[in-house]
Amino acid sequence: MKTATNKNKKETTTKPKTTAKTTSKTGVTKPKSDAASGLTELFEDGLKDIYWAEKALTKALPKMAKNATSPELIDALNNHLTETEGQISRLEQVFELIGQKATAKKCDAMAGLIEEGNGILEETEIGVVRDAGIIAACQKIEHYEIATYGTLRQFAETLGMEEAASLLEQTLEEEKAADKALTIVAVNAVNFEAAEAD
Repeated sequence: MKTATNKNKKETTTKPKTTAKTTSKTGVTKPKSDAASGLTELFEDGLKDIYWAEKALTKALPKMAKNATSPELIDALNNHLTETEGQISRLEQVFELIGQKATAKKCDAMAGLIEEGNGILEETEIGVVRDAGIIAACQKIEHYEIATYGTLRQFAETLGMEEAASLLEQTLEEEKAADKALTIVAVNAVNFEAAEAD
């Protein structure tokens, strides 16, 4: 009788569903079949990523500007939109220099940052508090771009792509300036006015 019960238990036990393994038993992630195998490929992947990110920003920045109330913030966002359009053209030049077609690959980081920015709009009242939230969201985006362009410029230098490195350096400096402009708007007015709203 015991044997039959044990046999029934074995038959009714369901095995957990197996999913495709992306990591080995050691925790090391297995690369995809089209994974970058050299610095040049990693550089090209990074360009595709930031190209998508910049194009996505051309849609996100006008929305942020429409939701802002501070004239200084609106000016900073609109100025950066113009710069972003120039940065897209500059990236296309970089693709041309390396003999590649300008191709965008979804940037999960930027998609997440833009989504977070949209969430801030929904979670704040129109006025200085929302303005402070917009600045915070935009500065997170700027810091991501600064990190990305700094890395891509360094890759280009390492690979001996001096002209590409120079173009990426121009964009890096623009991103740093945009971040400083947002800080000035925050420190000179918006943050204090938002604090007074408390």
